[in-house]
Amino acid sequence: MSEALILGLETSCDETSVALLRGESELLGHVILSQDVHEIYGGVVPELAARAHLSVIDDVVAEAVRQAGVSLSDADAIGVTAGPGLIGALLVGVCWAKGAAYGLAKPLVAVHHMEAHLFAPSLEDSEAQPPFVGLLVSGGHTLLLHAERWGRYRLLGETRDDAAGEAFDKVAKLLGLPYPGGPHVEKLAREGDPGRFRFPRPMLRRDQNPADSDFFDFSFSGLKTAVASEVASLRESAEFDSARPDVAASFQAAVVDTLVSKTLRAVEVTGCPRVLIGGGVSANRFLREEMARRLGADGRVFHASPRLSLDNGAMIARAAAFRLGQGEMATDTLTAEAALPFPGLSPRGGV
Repeated sequence: MSEALILGLETSCDETSVALLRGESELLGHVILSQDVHEIYGGVVPELAARAHLSVIDDVVAEAVRQAGVSLSDADAIGVTAGPGLIGALLVGVCWAKGAAYGLAKPLVAVHHMEAHLFAPSLEDSEAQPPFVGLLVSGGHTLLLHAERWGRYRLLGETRDDAAGEAFDKVAKLLGLPYPGGPHVEKLAREGDPGRFRFPRPMLRRDQNPADSDFFDFSFSGLKTAVASEVASLRESAEFDSARPDVAASFQAAVVDTLVSKTLRAVEVTGCPRVLIGGGVSANRFLREEMARRLGADGRVFHASPRLSLDNGAMIARAAAFRLGQGEMATDTLTAEAALPFPGLSPRGGV
């Protein structure tokens, strides 16, 4: 079913998104509705997110179908994010998809949210295919893997505490910036000096080797603490306001240096000079540019446009198209899983 028309639904966090995708890249309709209610709380409130999804999902589906110029019954299959994510938010999408699949007698495909982020760049670039070293960076996840082919991945490293996106959000709050913090920190950092504060590069030391358990792993809680300590000192000395851009730039430089350095280690160990960046943090322009610069002319960096880097239904439809092509369909017992295992991901050292 290479030219199947897939309806993809994404409700894992605070974006309600629906897309209609034909084949692997023909995006006919796509709606992303972000929830702004969380801004006043400085982070996503799970119950409010689930209620917001429930109140708009019918309208978001209807608009995506209208844009596509088809009817809902024209879809060959329905793909939906089954995890990971906020359980209440996930259940809204899963329950809607199950009901629609049953009512329309269409196949239902369960999609892993982070695998879908790997597929996002391929919607815009046909060369964004395995093999590649994949860096997945979002608000809840930081993963480094080697993709031999679609559906077959080898885990290299992951975060041991805060994800990169979570660190951006927490530092944004320290700097008095709105939620979500990533874009605001990036914007403020453009005005600052990244060399003014030398924040730590967690788990990044010259004496490490691939046999060390932390060679590919990430940790951002200590970096966040270092920024918090510096901000506290700046407030005491009344330098905080003038130093905010420098703090943002120095923090961003530390995160990007860590992400890029770990990824380049994976490139060297695997011998694969092709890097794919996915997830919300992959929209960071400094990360993209630094990855390309340090990888050099012999390598290649793939990433989606900013719109498709964030949570969206198009990437869910694309991942569902792949899984459907593998003959994978969910049953009527499908439910959401907040910590859904990554499909096809072998553990460290696995084959």
